[in-house]
Amino acid sequence: MADIIQFKKPKLQDKHKGKTLCRHGFHKWVVSQQKPFDVKTGKLVTAYECSRCGATRTEAK
Repeated sequence: MADIIQFKKPKLQDKHKGKTLCRHGFHKWVVSQQKPFDVKTGKLVTAYECSRCGATRTEAK
């Protein structure tokens, strides 16, 4: 007789790793160095990017 191998479904935890936090507003913000200056207002702007989902936000100083 041949050996029978059990195939397992991937866990939901592994399938959605890192996505559920961002959906509920808990992003992992990292400073992005792409655009440090806003031309319209003439102010320095800090651009943040989420390392998990890629969402962006800006903050004027």
